[in-house]
Amino acid sequence: MCDVCVMNAVKERMLSRRDFFRAGAAATAAAAVSTVASAPPAMAAGHGEVVDLTHTYDPAFPTYFGQPGIAMAQKFNFADNGFNLFEVTLNEHTGTHIDAPLHFSADGASVDAIAVENLVVPLCVIHIHERAAQDPDAQVTPDDIKAWIARNGPVPERACVAMHSGWEKRAGGDGFRNADDKGVMHFPGFHIEATQMLLEETSASAIGVDTLSLDYGPSQDFVTHYAWLPAGRYGIENLKNLAKLPEAGATIVVGAPTHRGGSGGPARIFALV
Repeated sequence: MCDVCVMNAVKERMLSRRDFFRAGAAATAAAAVSTVASAPPAMAAGHGEVVDLTHTYDPAFPTYFGQPGIAMAQKFNFADNGFNLFEVTLNEHTGTHIDAPLHFSADGASVDAIAVENLVVPLCVIHIHERAAQDPDAQVTPDDIKAWIARNGPVPERACVAMHSGWEKRAGGDGFRNADDKGVMHFPGFHIEATQMLLEETSASAIGVDTLSLDYGPSQDFVTHYAWLPAGRYGIENLKNLAKLPEAGATIVVGAPTHRGGSGGPARIFALV
């Protein structure tokens, strides 16, 4: 059967079933009204708020290399075909996304192989936004981690340690890349000594940043990437809303993509507070 014939058949079938489903939906809604008032929130006990940590992603979102990271082409539309379908082409490492160990190693785990128990973990937020406001090349240091531990206790098992620099406010323009006249970018990241401290003294499964890279902007050697990812840990870049979270006590939920053999990819990420 030709593609047009298939599309027309699908559309006719959908239209014929629409009245049936409309009636069924009305009955279901009426039944639901009688129970919704007494239904408990669909949330784990102890969590009262969900905070979205994911930027909305489109071709205008800043990228490390300065080129659009996503393109969408509509292949079917509702008016003509009875449904919408887009073909999406994307760079794995753009938008709010995951860096799998494979990203900076020859044989590290791909994004589909990240253990699920490391995708729902305690979240530790290290706030350096005041320092970053004065110095765009500010970095998370061992002293920042020690100060966090002094206030909150040890870094929890398998935690994600995230840097809050306040950089998300720049996401709408060139200030997010913050390149100088020589093309060198300037934004905060994790210092290698802080990275080594987390590797040697904690079981943290991930580090996260609200900037374009785990390494700070001027880095030419990606030393933090090369230390962290080959050790079997993963990274998260371009987070948002970390200012809304406490230093300790939240849980991060990472909806990592599962394309086989991938080195990372855009993810829907949120925190339970």
